[in-house]
Amino acid sequence: MTTETSKSTPTRRRFRGLTINTMIPNILTLLALAAGLTAMRFAIEERWEYAVLALVASAILDTLDGRVARLLMGASKFGAELDSLSDFVCFGVAPAMILYLWSMQVAGRPGWILVMLFAMCCGLRLARFNVALEDENAPAWKAHFFTGVPAPAGAGLVLLPLVLSFQIGDEIVRNPWVVAFFLFSVGGLLVSAFPTFSFKKVKIPPRWVLPTMLIVAGIAAFSFSIPWITLATLLLVYLGTFPLSYQTQRRYERNSKVSETDNPA
Repeated sequence: MTTETSKSTPTRRRFRGLTINTMIPNILTLLALAAGLTAMRFAIEERWEYAVLALVASAILDTLDGRVARLLMGASKFGAELDSLSDFVCFGVAPAMILYLWSMQVAGRPGWILVMLFAMCCGLRLARFNVALEDENAPAWKAHFFTGVPAPAGAGLVLLPLVLSFQIGDEIVRNPWVVAFFLFSVGGLLVSAFPTFSFKKVKIPPRWVLPTMLIVAGIAAFSFSIPWITLATLLLVYLGTFPLSYQTQRRYERNSKVSETDNPA
């Protein structure tokens, strides 16, 4: 009787702790989360430029944590879950709240519904991304694309009216109808199946290394001199890559079908 009871008792998995290599990426993720939360505080205080800068800092830290995790071989399931939750707050909730306080508050309930819809779309996009990572049968070329717009890019695109207002004033771009269009459109892009480039595995040919470094240096110089024009330009250039990413994925799909036809299983 005692033996049967002990066998039926579930065993608990003890948390074994984390190595230093694993903790460093997680610390960067927490810093990104802190920046995203601080962006909402700045929005409450109507310090809009600081709110956008805090989200930019959050996006940079979010980019670094994954790279650092791979370099230090410190990737973990814990870190992946933490990163996903941080992304939802920083790039789903924070931009929605900033735009609500900046423009959509005067729209009443419809404005609140739209900002909630955007945050929900970001959550759905992150959940789909996490599930797609477990697909072991995906073709290798799939790694060159995201399905839909990634969360950090979505946050940047939806804040484009606010960024533009720093240069051209807010007479037009602060209109709730304009902001509503961005919330609805970018939210749709987040959950869509539209392919967008993933630049994680882009390899720079040797002859393009120096020009690429010069371009990056130029972007850095413009970012310090005319930050809002530079940020808006980068977002518009990113939008301009959408037709190219769509055509490129179609070409990969056609080549994959031809390959399957030539080499049937």
